Amino acid sequence: MTGLTIAAAKTSDAVDADLAAALAAIVGDANVLSEFEARRAYAHDRLPFANFRERFGKLAGVVPRLVARPGSDAEAAAIVRLANARKVELIPFGNGSGVLGGAIPLHQEVMVDLRRLDQIVAINPQDAMVTVQAGMNGIVFENALNAEGFTTGHLPQSIEISTVGGWAACRGGGQASSRYGKIEDIVIGLKAVLPDGTPLEIRPVARRSVGPSIRDLLVGGEGAFGIITELTLRLWRLPKEERGVVVALPSLEAAWEAARRIMQAELRPTVVRIYDAAESRERTEGLEQFKARPILAILVFSGAEPVLGAEQKAALDIVASVGGEVAPDGPFHHWKENRYVAYSQKWQAAGYYNDTVEVTGNWSAIPGMYAAMSAAVRAIYPRIHFGAHWSHVYPEGACQYMTIRLPPMDEAEALPLHAKLWEALQSLTLEHGGSIAHHHGVGLFRNPWIEKELGAGLGVLQKIKDALDPDNLMNPGKLGLRPAAGAVDLRRGEV
Repeated sequence: MTGLTIAAAKTSDAVDADLAAALAAIVGDANVLSEFEARRAYAHDRLPFANFRERFGKLAGVVPRLVARPGSDAEAAAIVRLANARKVELIPFGNGSGVLGGAIPLHQEVMVDLRRLDQIVAINPQDAMVTVQAGMNGIVFENALNAEGFTTGHLPQSIEISTVGGWAACRGGGQASSRYGKIEDIVIGLKAVLPDGTPLEIRPVARRSVGPSIRDLLVGGEGAFGIITELTLRLWRLPKEERGVVVALPSLEAAWEAARRIMQAELRPTVVRIYDAAESRERTEGLEQFKARPILAILVFSGAEPVLGAEQKAALDIVASVGGEVAPDGPFHHWKENRYVAYSQKWQAAGYYNDTVEVTGNWSAIPGMYAAMSAAVRAIYPRIHFGAHWSHVYPEGACQYMTIRLPPMDEAEALPLHAKLWEALQSLTLEHGGSIAHHHGVGLFRNPWIEKELGAGLGVLQKIKDALDPDNLMNPGKLGLRPAAGAVDLRRGEV
């Protein structure tokens, strides 16, 4: 372990009336939340550890000092300037859908709730771009684009409970990332407010060669380097046709090989999903093909003929060459109907300790990494539920998305086990040359492994942070960066 402890969370009914009045002068009285219960709702995001603590009436962090809801870029900038002048820490807040504690207040920060910034600014079909405010709900945004015949191709499981700005802040990935890319491939411009209140605009252009990408300080920055207020994203025509194909494969090795060859053949399936034996069994009961070929994969192809048919045939030829065969399409329709359902909430509500961990590995490393992780989690708790699937695949490798679930038990027993499971999965990822995060970001919960992942790069980020935000006011303590003095030290291990 890495010296993990938990400090008692601090809560306060006290209201900073003077600061509330100053914020109200910017955003209006109705858009400053000062009542305790209203602030209490912002005390944590969907971090499973925070949910575990919540069921015992405890907080993982603290109740924020106040909540301010800007309605424009200018109001967001004015809030930041006020905070800078008064040395008040801020946390940008989208919809609280993050699962790694990126929006958890640790030092009675002011939450900057961006959900009033909820409009599409412009759709530009000629340049294949859409500009949208950062607080717009994901499914509302996608449905509005669909009504005009477009999509951004970014379809995360959390689309119904997340915001567009949140996608960018945590460097997220949608279920169609194998075709359209992750959010960092989709964002081509943005507006933000830097920690001193200076507005920043990165104009949306096709490509540029003018030094390192300033955009990438904000995309994936989780609010530590500024507040994103507007984004310009790539736009795609809705496919004329979509075809889902279910295939049964003889082994995981065969499934991984098929996915690797499909992507390296420069095919662009919209979706490639491979399930391990545990997750395949849950989805294929009663289907004859899976008795001899127990591994389930779902492929989705989209577009128009003749490219669509040619791409599908080429991919299925590869599947056949590794011993796979087409099966009934029931698992595809079940997945599509439930693609935005978060199953973790059901298990957590029933008292289980359910969590998910997504990492990235190269094709050469995935078999050994998966085997080592499977053995490690069962050594920690033999009766654990452990399942994995690979749902974001690329020419180089794939995201391995794992579910870990402990049965109901006392918190004092469960939380140390939960900590050991995270330690094993993250450490084994690094040992196998992978990345400890594919699309959930860093937040707070991955802090112990960031230096091992980034090496000297973490020092580079800290120096940039110190230069832009010398008073450490923007979402301090996240991304493995320096916490605020006196902040709650949220860790995993002891209660």
